[in-house]
Amino acid sequence: MFSNSPLDWALVVAYFAMLAVIWLRRFGARPSTEDYFVAGRAVTLPAFVATLVSTWYGGILGVGEYSWRYGLANWLVFGVPYYLGALLFALFFAKRARDTKHYTLPDLLHAHYGRGAALVGAGAVFLTSAPAAYVLMLGTLFAAMSGFALVPCVLAAAALSVFYVDRGGLRTVVFTDQIQFALMYGGFAVLLAFLFARHGGLEFLVPRVPHSHFVWHGGNPPAAIFVWYFIALGTLVDPGFFQRAYAAKDARTARAGVLWSIAFWILFDFMTTASGLYARALLPNLKDPVFAFPELARLTLPPVALGLFYLGMIATVMSTIDSYAFIAATTVSRDFVWRLRGGDESALPALSRAGLWVATAFATVLALSNQSVIGLWHDLGSITTPTLLLPVALALAGRGRPGTRGALVLMLVPSLLSSWWVVYAHAFATPRGGYPWSIEPVYAGLGSSLLVWLSLRAFGALERREIRA
Repeated sequence: MFSNSPLDWALVVAYFAMLAVIWLRRFGARPSTEDYFVAGRAVTLPAFVATLVSTWYGGILGVGEYSWRYGLANWLVFGVPYYLGALLFALFFAKRARDTKHYTLPDLLHAHYGRGAALVGAGAVFLTSAPAAYVLMLGTLFAAMSGFALVPCVLAAAALSVFYVDRGGLRTVVFTDQIQFALMYGGFAVLLAFLFARHGGLEFLVPRVPHSHFVWHGGNPPAAIFVWYFIALGTLVDPGFFQRAYAAKDARTARAGVLWSIAFWILFDFMTTASGLYARALLPNLKDPVFAFPELARLTLPPVALGLFYLGMIATVMSTIDSYAFIAATTVSRDFVWRLRGGDESALPALSRAGLWVATAFATVLALSNQSVIGLWHDLGSITTPTLLLPVALALAGRGRPGTRGALVLMLVPSLLSSWWVVYAHAFATPRGGYPWSIEPVYAGLGSSLLVWLSLRAFGALERREIRA
């Protein structure tokens, strides 16, 4: 158990009781499609920043493990590449995405390439949105807190992270994300305050952690870090970014919100990386570094402060699960069922409520079948980024777009190739995990995407004509 103090447990119980109250207040609500999918397109700048920041930072245990093992390299792997991707989204995609007034990312693909491309894109969005890595992470945290087996804890993590979204849709997600934003920053601020007061700063850390922890690569080969800069290009087609841009009250809010979010991510990465260095200094013989942050908190914090920190970790992961599970749910309802069947859009909220549990079940099964958080990030990002990046970029640029059939080829070839690359590494490679010709799957996928586009261009198969839904 994470604490013997009833005060710490009371904080955790109070948090979930609050979520239950939020769900009860929305019980019986019948929101419009626009209100359910994009919060009425009225999300203000503070709410936009809070929801985007908290949604995009759910990998707290993976970050703890990586910073314990490699120190400052954590910033170079899970920080800087994504700042650059977010900056590119803010500069080139945010305003254009908001001006389209779509509901989902596949809506954009449908408008420019037709239904076939939208369905392929929906498959990629569903795969990247199903929050398997984060369900696994929260289940692992629950298991460490309670002493229960992992499987029931993963099931509880999945259910407790999405039930309150059922009736309110994105409006509820945005509201709860603001609470979770405060908890995630508050928890780590408390931990660092106690650590600094008790041990000091660099003068304590430098002699107690490996020298490599203060080197940019952390002892990793540069190629192992470089690949994440390509995986991070997935930021440009991250459905969470597009959903927030669609929901912003105007294009200016969408662009400014992403830029402010980058500043907050930099701050939070400083907090988590510093905490990871303290964990390595104080827990040098930790058997399982995935528990670096929980064990550091148990060693350092008194009751109440300990409960607050654990709440911060729980909130950090849950804010990502609820957001991406909701995106996966809207993908099921609008981008598969409605797009294939047609009909009245007013039925979409009800379809999405069913889709929420379908997506959550899929994420839970995926989490239990591949119990490696960083592995899930790597594999899913390596498949979905090449599938979506170039078609979405060309759609927003308004030029150099392929036709309907060309777009399908442009999406299917990199999707199938990078998927085969990942399957080969897991199922057939000797030794296990090796890629063909030692080429990362994201490189194979992006390279094939570019080659297909160049081939379409050479054969005159690109067009400027826009296909409307």
